[in-house]
Order: sequence, then C-alpha cells, then structure tokens
Amino acid sequence: DSREGTTVRYSQVDDIEITRRRTTIEQAVIEREAAAHSIARNLKPTTPTVELFLPEALSGAYFVGHLVTDLDSVGGAIGAAELYGGKAALASEVNSETAFALEEFGVTLPPKIEDVVEENPNAKICLVDHQQTTQMNHAINPDQVVGCIDHHALQNKTIVTDRPIYIDIRPWGSMSTIIAHTFLTHNRRPSISVAGRSPSLSI
Repeated sequence: DSREGTTVRYSQVDDIEITRRRTTIEQAVIEREAAAHSIARNLKPTTPTVELFLPEALSGAYFVGHLVTDLDSVGGAIGAAELYGGKAALASEVNSETAFALEEFGVTLPPKIEDVVEENPNAKICLVDHQQTTQMNHAINPDQVVGCIDHHALQNKTIVTDRPIYIDIRPWGSMSTIIAHTFLTHNRRPSISVAGRSPSLSI
C-alpha cells in the first residue's frame, strides 16, 4: 500500500484501486513515529524494582495445621503467624515432641481452633501443612479459608473454595522450610522462640 497524505491507497487488484481515509489512530502513530524511534534508541536496559509480596488476606488470620498434628504443622503455623501478622491455632492435641519443643523454647500453646471459631465465627483461616478436607478440623468453615501453605501433593480431597485464595505449595521437605525461606527472601529473621522450635527456622 501507499502512505501518501491522509489517505491509504492499496495496490490495484483486477484493475480496481481502493483508497480510504486514515483513521485517527493511524495518523497519530505516523506523526509520532520518529519520536518513538528516538525514545527507543535512548532507552537504557534497567531492571524495575518490585516490592516483595506479602498477601494482605493473611494479616489477622488464624494459621491452623492438620488433624493428628505434628511439630511441622504446629511450628509452621506459629512461624507463619509471626511472618504474616496473624495467630496460630491447633487442629488437635499436640504430641509429646511438639509439647517438648514449645516448652523448651518458651512458646505458649496456641488455642484450639474450635474455641477460636466459636468465639469468632468469621475468623479468617489459613491452612498450613495440609490442603485436604479429610485432614481439616471439622470446626473450620471452608468459606472462611483465605490461604493454604503446604508441601504435600494435591489429591482428590483438596479443598475447593468459592473465591480465589492465597496458595503457596512447594515440593519441599517441610512446611516450616517454606516459612523459613519466606522470612529470608523478605530479609527478616523470626524471633528466637519461633526459630528455636524448628531447625528449618533457625536462620
């Protein structure tokens, strides 16, 4: 085609010549073409600064592990609560290993999730160290779940939600390792009491 003036003239096809008026956008592009090339030639390769992301939805949430809870589940919940600005809760009674670790490092035993939701039915919940409904405490309303931090495989009982939630699932050795890594990437250190009860958080 030809780009003369304010019209576009296409090549003749079967002895028919087609001419049309340029659109406003086409005219603006042509008028600014030289300036755009000049700007592009002078651009310097830079990497934009991006702030690290901490989901606001987890602020003030209760972090709860799975039933038949273990040290990674409880410790990870406590670490996540400190990291994201929430509180930890228990899905079931702790075992002797977990009880020893909490006592050894002076960490107060978190409340039971049943008591939490009874007092505050609208409490935000973040599942830690699990995402299957078969491992979830029966007192938890799936509609109140705002996040999930886990390191297990997704299977047929994975929680289903009506809205998008924060998800952090990594194929790592423990849930506490995920929390430790997030502390590090945000250039933060967990408190001594929180770090002490899990080797993954002793950074």
